[in-house]
Amino acid sequence: MWILRLNMTDRSYSLEDVPERYQKLGGRGLTSTLICDEVDPTCHPLGPNNKLVFAPGIVTGTPAATSARISVGGKSPLTGGIKESNAGTSWAPAVARMRIKAVVVEGMPEEKGKYWMVKLSWDGEKPAVEFMPADGYVGKNLYDVFPALFEKFGKRVHVAGIGTAGEFGYANSGIVFNDMKQRPTRYSGRGGLGAVMGSKGLKFFVVDATDAPGVEYADEALFKQGAKKLREALGEHALTKPKGGLNTYGTAVLINILNEAGGLPTRNFRTGRFEGAPKIAGEAIFENNKARTGKEVYNHACSPGCVIQCSNTLYDKDGEEIVSCVEYESDWALGANCGIDDLDGIGKMVYWCNAYGLDTIEAGDSIAVAMDSGLLPFGDLEGAINLIHEMGKGKPLGRVLGGGTAFVAKAFGNPRSPSVKGQGMPAYEPRAVKGIGVTYATTTMGADHTAGYTIAPEIAGVGGTSDPLKSEPAKADLSRAFQTTTAFLDSTGHCLFIAFAILDIASGFEGMVEEVNGVLGTHLTNDEVVALGGEILKRERAFNMGAGMTTADDRLPEFMKYEKLPPHNVVADLSDEVMDRVFGEM
Repeated sequence: MWILRLNMTDRSYSLEDVPERYQKLGGRGLTSTLICDEVDPTCHPLGPNNKLVFAPGIVTGTPAATSARISVGGKSPLTGGIKESNAGTSWAPAVARMRIKAVVVEGMPEEKGKYWMVKLSWDGEKPAVEFMPADGYVGKNLYDVFPALFEKFGKRVHVAGIGTAGEFGYANSGIVFNDMKQRPTRYSGRGGLGAVMGSKGLKFFVVDATDAPGVEYADEALFKQGAKKLREALGEHALTKPKGGLNTYGTAVLINILNEAGGLPTRNFRTGRFEGAPKIAGEAIFENNKARTGKEVYNHACSPGCVIQCSNTLYDKDGEEIVSCVEYESDWALGANCGIDDLDGIGKMVYWCNAYGLDTIEAGDSIAVAMDSGLLPFGDLEGAINLIHEMGKGKPLGRVLGGGTAFVAKAFGNPRSPSVKGQGMPAYEPRAVKGIGVTYATTTMGADHTAGYTIAPEIAGVGGTSDPLKSEPAKADLSRAFQTTTAFLDSTGHCLFIAFAILDIASGFEGMVEEVNGVLGTHLTNDEVVALGGEILKRERAFNMGAGMTTADDRLPEFMKYEKLPPHNVVADLSDEVMDRVFGEM
């Protein structure tokens, strides 16, 4: 196993044996540990002293179900703290099969505005790297560029890269990876890591894993035993089984569910219900596709080995593809949050965010704040599309919007900024779903639902039940439990959505742990993997404190504490003491 270092200052590379400290880590655990060890928390995120780390998960590259995730880490230009953002893509197992534990991108070109491509391939005994100019691909639509890259390097390669948002250094820029049809649609979107990649002068990272040796197993029989248990659990659970909730309606199935619960943030978090929700929900996508294609269209895998297959495709009235895919978060951010109920229009906005390399959540939040500030009326679809183009083309207003939710609110003098640590909130109203509010406030990542998905028990009834409207100290314990478990789950390389099955089916959780032990040669128990997740959080927390954050940053926005949210007319009323319990009792 190696750590691959790319020096973008002199365009050299080195392969290092993996130090003992890192041998049992992967994914988020490895990206965060490397950043904590090698990056000064006080450095500028877009300066020469920040680093960008790519790390496949512990079981990524194996036949483990739904495990093709790549974690990307660095200091975030959006939050000013540590960041891990992951995506499902064939790029991840390709790197893992080359026995690369992590890729560390460091340094930056002396010539500003100069961009390079890197090609990683297997030379027969070890990985090899080639640097080449990327000038011809700068400033272009990624949907135009990706086909050209596959034409140049062959259909068997895998691509990571940035769009114009990353070139412009936007805090809402993501890192894009190819999907199963080689489209630029799989994003490590949150936290502005696309800008970090752009600051390094790295435009594209192409991987050709042909003839790579594959992942090594310490105990292959144990791995196979665990993989079988997890696969069976995923095939049994109502949300993850074939033609189950996610495979049929995609993640956008949550639109109607959260709307009914009064927790769907609408018009910049002014209410918890959107009258247009049924028009944009996962059920509407399914029925529209059925009417437009003449058949029931079930969803597909975003990455190799995914058995949940929740990624959808939105088709137009002629049966032609508008975009793939419309995730719940994107559907909400560019739809309900902006007061827009035009499904095709939302699909077009997702397309253009993908084309420019924009995080759909941060883009939608930023547009909604701008609307709330009087720039556009809520519901103005054409105006919203124009604002995305302003961002993608680097226009002055677009650069303001590219700064993210909190930056836009400050620019317009609007106190209603739905953000924590500078990062815009995702699609769950923290006043109406109290546990996710604790996660938003306290996670090391800025407002992030994936960091501690208490929606499982609070809304879906998975892993037990918890009243979403009830304000109680136990919400801190609930969030902490989900945050610690998720930190480990993000390290395995599995998709977060396996959580539904492993929370409800004990053999599924047991199988996940056995997979990890089979690869690493460890003897971890269920309790020990949760404790490892806690250790990851402590490292991330220490980095953020070193960057200047305090417990005062672990708070929800002030306006949510006094502004009642219809229809339940609730406020953010959990005390500071409850928020401080999350890390105070670790």
